[in-house]
Amino acid sequence: MPHHHPNNLLDRVGATGSLLCAIHCALTPLLLAGLPALGLSLWFDDGVEWALVSFVSLLGLFSLGWSYRRHRALQALGLLVPGLAALWTALLYAPLHESVVPHAVAMTFGGTLVGVAHLLNLRLNHGHVHDASCAH
Repeated sequence: MPHHHPNNLLDRVGATGSLLCAIHCALTPLLLAGLPALGLSLWFDDGVEWALVSFVSLLGLFSLGWSYRRHRALQALGLLVPGLAALWTALLYAPLHESVVPHAVAMTFGGTLVGVAHLLNLRLNHGHVHDASCAH
């Protein structure tokens, strides 16, 4: 698949966003004390977190679902689904959401899995060759 194909762009955006989200979540416990003094506490607001996880979920499901139709490999979806499950569990399961370090660990783990799923999907798309054995 050409590098300029829309699915490649979506996976690149998804991978970058998911991995940045994972870094954000990993740093949260360390930065919580100093951010209000710097006026940056908005980035750690629940609304921003909900918006990011919603966006990452929709982008991941669309991009990897669309690509699956082309390459028929489940490996990327096998990383995406548990990654999204970790993100949503960290948001919706109150005891986990209210504990700073466990919440950050779950969000970091989930964001990393989603980012790696996008990178794997890029690789699967790049390796897919349309030939006589291909149904597409």
